[in-house]
This record gives sequence, structure tokens and C-alpha cells, in this order.
Amino acid sequence: MTTGLWELVLRGIWTTVQLLVFSALLGVVVAFAVGIARTHRRWAVRFLAGCYTEIFRGTSALVMIFWVFFVLPPAFGWQLVPMWAGTLALGLTYGAYGAEIVRGGLAAVDPAQQEGGVALGFTPGQRMRKILLPQAVPEMIPPFCNLLIELLKGTALVSVMGMGDLAFSGNLVRLALQESAEIYSYVLIVYFVIAFLLTRLMRGLEQRLKAGLR
Repeated sequence: MTTGLWELVLRGIWTTVQLLVFSALLGVVVAFAVGIARTHRRWAVRFLAGCYTEIFRGTSALVMIFWVFFVLPPAFGWQLVPMWAGTLALGLTYGAYGAEIVRGGLAAVDPAQQEGGVALGFTPGQRMRKILLPQAVPEMIPPFCNLLIELLKGTALVSVMGMGDLAFSGNLVRLALQESAEIYSYVLIVYFVIAFLLTRLMRGLEQRLKAGLR
């Protein structure tokens, strides 16, 4: 490939990494906020959190991207740039899946730990912060790692907005060179390398968190 085409691919990789980081950060915030709300003592809070989870888990991420980028802006009189539209759609969608990971992790903590916090006079917030989350978060890391890999693969959906991510850039290079096998092999390898690095990073984080509990 020419230097210009390599630059196009590198810009696509950088765009994909940016989108992954931004949407993952939003997804984590949503996951913990909604996941903790699913365990709230008030029925109304649990109901609203459950509605959010079911709606976003039951809709297509691709259709959500269309809604955020093409449907909602005209309705409200504003326009999102593709990066933030993709971040919002992917973060809200995958955050709903993450919320179930958080809820399941909290539910897996021994009830005796919760009872011990009550006996010590901790408030619900203190029990969550000092007892439940420190024990539940290390167990959440493996499923969160899987979800992060799925999010990485989901970033390719933003190409429908004409956003120059890795998938979009790879397709442009393919059209320029008419070499589908070679170009898409490069794209597959890049996605694999990013996923492998994410897996190693999450495993290291899991080991550090578990070591802190000993």
C-alpha cells in the first residue's frame, strides 16, 4: 500500500481506539449506576432501572446508532458529531448489559457480609462502598472483559455514519486497491491485537484487585 493509504488505516485505528475508550467509560458509569439501582430497596428505582436495562438490551445497537445520529437530532434541533453519537449509542447499549453484570456481582456477595454491615450500623451507601463493591468488583472483571471485547467489535457499526473508523478505512483501502483478502486480513489482525491487549490488561486488573482482598 502507498503511504497515504497506510495513513488512512492508522487514522482509522486511532478513531476506533478513541471510540472504544469513550464508549467504555460511559458504559461503565451506566453499568454501575443502573446495576446498583437494580438492587435498591425502593421498588420504583428498581422498576425504572429494570425498564432501562430491558429496553436497551432488547434493541439493536445498529438501530440505536441510527436513532441517535439521524432521528433524534432533527426532533430536538441539534446535531451530534459522529464520534459522540457513536459513543452515546454504544455506551448506553453496552452499559445495559454491564448493569446486569454489576447486579449479578452484588447479588453473589455472601448475605452475611451485608448483615455484618447492618450490625455495625453502616448506612446503605457505606455498606455498598466498603463491603459489597470491594468484594463484587473483582468477580465482575471477567464478564466485563468479554463485554469490552464485544464493544470493540461493535465499534465497527459506526461506519454506517461515514465515520472513519478501522472498518470504514479498511473498506476505502479495499476499494482503492481491489484487494479484499489482503486488506480485510490486516483489519482482522488489528482487531485481534487490540482485543488481546485488552484481555491482558483486564486480567492484570483482576489479579491486582483480588490480591487487595487477601
